[in-house]
Amino acid sequence: MATGMTLSSLLQIAWMFLLPLAAVIIPLFVGQRVGMYHRKTDLDIQHTPIESVVSAAFGLLAFMLAFTFQIAANRYDARKAMLMEEVKDIRIVYLRAGLIPEPYRSATKKHLVEYVDLRVDLLKDLSKMDYAFMNSRKILDSLWSYTEALAVQDRSSEVYALYTSAVNDVIDAYYERVTLVIVYRIPKAILFVLFIIGFLSMLVLGYQFGVSGKGSYGINLLLATTFSVVMCLIFALDRPELGLIPVNQRPLMILHEQLHARELKSQSTIPEN
Repeated sequence: MATGMTLSSLLQIAWMFLLPLAAVIIPLFVGQRVGMYHRKTDLDIQHTPIESVVSAAFGLLAFMLAFTFQIAANRYDARKAMLMEEVKDIRIVYLRAGLIPEPYRSATKKHLVEYVDLRVDLLKDLSKMDYAFMNSRKILDSLWSYTEALAVQDRSSEVYALYTSAVNDVIDAYYERVTLVIVYRIPKAILFVLFIIGFLSMLVLGYQFGVSGKGSYGINLLLATTFSVVMCLIFALDRPELGLIPVNQRPLMILHEQLHARELKSQSTIPEN
């Protein structure tokens, strides 16, 4: 959502990388030390089927990574589709507002411009989220009150019905977006299981390195960094508002420019008394 990264976003991104890094490097180091100790005290330990255990653990880890990545990618795609749908719905309400009488016509167009302005301001500063949500709900409540007033005037009007349907679509799109962005994330249970499997897999791998005597701190760091980059990518897809992998907001910006251009044009064509 944001076009720029705030200090809070940078800190969250740092944790998104450092936490998986620690979850890998620590068990690798511990497992390697334990393996080295067993290698010195038990010469037959090298003949145990450790490689089979490592292969099975990493196969399960790969499955969990792919499963978690698919969840994050699907929701990222859903956010893009939802943005396009919401932009379309707002544009339709603005156009259909030209079919209804005053004062609802001008008030609807004014509210829609303010509504899009709130979205654009939020892209620049995420600290305004509560303010944007509160005022967005007020604007949507006002638009719905206009549909109620028009329905009282003429319940059989097809024009009023089209306007009401369009306003309803904008309201639905707003609450779907808020729910998807704020409420629905990768389930914590999935992340917990992923980290547990990752921790145990790296522990067994480190143990194999220690027993075989082939491991090195450079390999451990490379493996931990690779895993951390993948996990950071998953978190970034799940939280595009942090700005690392943002959803392209160009359709909203184009709508913002178009609505302001229409408002300026309508004001310039108002006849002077």
